[in-house]
Amino acid sequence: MNFYERHILPHVINCACGTKPVRRQRQKVVPRARGVVLEIGIGTGLNLPFYNGEAVERLVGLDPSEASWALAAERGRDLPFPVEFIGLPGEEIPLADNSVDCIVMTFSLCTIPAPLQALAGMARVLRPGGELIFCEHGLAPDEGVQRWQRRLNPLWRRIAGGCHLDRDIPALLSAGGFRTVEQDAMYLPGTPRIAGFNTWGAAVHA
Repeated sequence: MNFYERHILPHVINCACGTKPVRRQRQKVVPRARGVVLEIGIGTGLNLPFYNGEAVERLVGLDPSEASWALAAERGRDLPFPVEFIGLPGEEIPLADNSVDCIVMTFSLCTIPAPLQALAGMARVLRPGGELIFCEHGLAPDEGVQRWQRRLNPLWRRIAGGCHLDRDIPALLSAGGFRTVEQDAMYLPGTPRIAGFNTWGAAVHA
């Protein structure tokens, strides 16, 4: 991990992923988390204020960036449930099979190098009847936007911590062993269309 990735990128992502439209998306999905929760890509803890303290028993946050987690310490200090941080990427989930009630994944699937491997791990640790709650940006429905997404993707990945602009979120969830039970999508207002097409909802084991 170089200087940019260690010291600058976490602050850039914290700002970019904390805009008003993105916060509104987090507010739509995070409060439905229940029980023992695994958050994939907890980053700087931008989801922490939106958890329902009366419904969450414990939160395990998985993220490869310890620098990002350092920024989340204050956000998690006064929560009414314990938060545990694990400094590993999304492909490595060191939890037992069927050990979590809910998985929260927001604006993280775009950066995971091996998304299908990560989703298989999520399916493994999720208890029967549990939900994967997701909110992700990805491949736009308009061909003109798609062309720009693919054109800019190589540069975007280098400056945005490996983020892909053009991942097909519903297709990845399906290929990763999940069946979507709720799904909505739209371009986020005030957001560049190349990075603004958002898909969110809930999925269960296929």
